[in-house]
Amino acid sequence: MKKILILLIALPMVMVAQEKQKKNKKVQFTVHGNCEMCEKRIEKAALSVKGVKLANWDIPSNQISLIYNPQKVDLATIHMSIASIGYDTSEAKAEEVDYNELPKCCQYDRKEH
Repeated sequence: MKKILILLIALPMVMVAQEKQKKNKKVQFTVHGNCEMCEKRIEKAALSVKGVKLANWDIPSNQISLIYNPQKVDLATIHMSIASIGYDTSEAKAEEVDYNELPKCCQYDRKEH
């Protein structure tokens, strides 16, 4: 009887956990930057968007890996959040004024892309 009771309690928890995993989506795209300061700023901009669960930007490859909930946010909004702080992404170009506000060490060559 105890085993049945435990199963009845645990089953909904497992189903909720599985449903939560279905909601989250993994994606990777390019964000141009240079250094560790860029890394902190880019990740902070991505994580500031409601629905973004994880953001990890890799300096050498300029790739950001995200886990986000597409039911709460669309990918274009995440691109725009990053571009709004001065960093070009594969889908959104930063405004010149935002790019110029970046610290000198964070200003990458915009002519290359």
